[in-house]
Amino acid sequence: MPGNGALGFAVFAQYAAFRMPKNIVVVGAGQAAAQAVETLRRKGYTDALTVVGDEPLPPYQRPPLSKKFLAGSFDRDRLLIRHQAHYDEHAVSLRLGRRATRIDRAARTLTLDDGSALGYDALLLATGSRARQVRVPGAGLQGVHTLRTIADVDTIRAQAQPGRRAVIVGGGYIGLEVAASLRELGLEVTVIELADRVMNRVVCEPVSRFYEAEHARHGVRIRLGAGLAAFEGDTRIRAVRCTDGSEHPADLVIVGVGAAPIDELARDAGLACDDGIVVDEYCRTTDPLVYAAGDCTNHPSARYGRRLRLESVDNAFEQATSAALNLLGIATVHDKTPWFWSDQYDLKLIIVGLSQGYDRIVLRGDPATHSFSACYLRDGELIAIDTVNSGRDQMAARKLVAARVHPDPLRLADISLPLRDCVA
Repeated sequence: MPGNGALGFAVFAQYAAFRMPKNIVVVGAGQAAAQAVETLRRKGYTDALTVVGDEPLPPYQRPPLSKKFLAGSFDRDRLLIRHQAHYDEHAVSLRLGRRATRIDRAARTLTLDDGSALGYDALLLATGSRARQVRVPGAGLQGVHTLRTIADVDTIRAQAQPGRRAVIVGGGYIGLEVAASLRELGLEVTVIELADRVMNRVVCEPVSRFYEAEHARHGVRIRLGAGLAAFEGDTRIRAVRCTDGSEHPADLVIVGVGAAPIDELARDAGLACDDGIVVDEYCRTTDPLVYAAGDCTNHPSARYGRRLRLESVDNAFEQATSAALNLLGIATVHDKTPWFWSDQYDLKLIIVGLSQGYDRIVLRGDPATHSFSACYLRDGELIAIDTVNSGRDQMAARKLVAARVHPDPLRLADISLPLRDCVA
């Protein structure tokens, strides 16, 4: 049995003998699916491998959708992670434009929306997440959009003519990236955010205020503490009304209020779900023949001492790699230090680690220079770092946060010192 010594045997002790699956089916066609397929083939898996995706395209990158692709500076062909020829060459069967509707765990079959069924020895769920909807009057009006797929962007771009008025609901990553992209296209943009600052769930106040000022400098109007009351119009959006009674004229609206895991297939199959498909540290669901990876999962983190559901390309990449290795009997724990990024105008924000629970912030550099970092400490430990246009800090941050170092706060604040030299 393949494995990493005693750990491998312990992990797969529930099986009388580990048997390599002869037929692996992957549900979902995003970053996690693409990475799982790459890992399986690279590690020598030569048996049947099928990917089921409900969009007509092979797996593609999603981060550029709200950024360069929306702004028109990133070609559609470059979005594809691999082209069809690559999957053909590696004998990967793509069932695209098909939605998985049912898992029969007893029969080990996956039913698709055309009535066909695929047998499997092992199943990997990489179903991702979908944009959250808002339930207010007028939500179904023409011109009200979410942004999650290439088709969404195509629809938005067709309506995003210079001089038109766009209202973005939500001041998180997606909302602000869309705001920046639409400003580049020449639209008038208003962002409505319920909280008292943008990106309030993921960055500290100094970083939020910096981004608010930058968007204002580019002509974006940001309304903070503004609750959404309704979308106004007859058949098409005309204005967005807030709970304070204010109205904001709109020719189009993009709702960016977060994402929800796509876990219905797993729920209907009786697999444990709780804000995503529940998996263990080896990416296994409550059925040992069904694994899951990416945005759709809720996984344990020894590093943070709690369960996490992470929406990031990095997590999809790393967790899918771990899942593929475990499918091959190579016992691999998934517990990486997460990182995220956001491109807005000429600003690259990279977040390493999770900052929740910090008790001290140390700034490195002056935000006015457009290159600085915010370091988050808890009981002296460096738990996360936000870097803005600071590649040097960002590269060091990934190693230091993972190593759980205790930097000297005074040295940490000294931008003349390399970040790696600030450890006490």
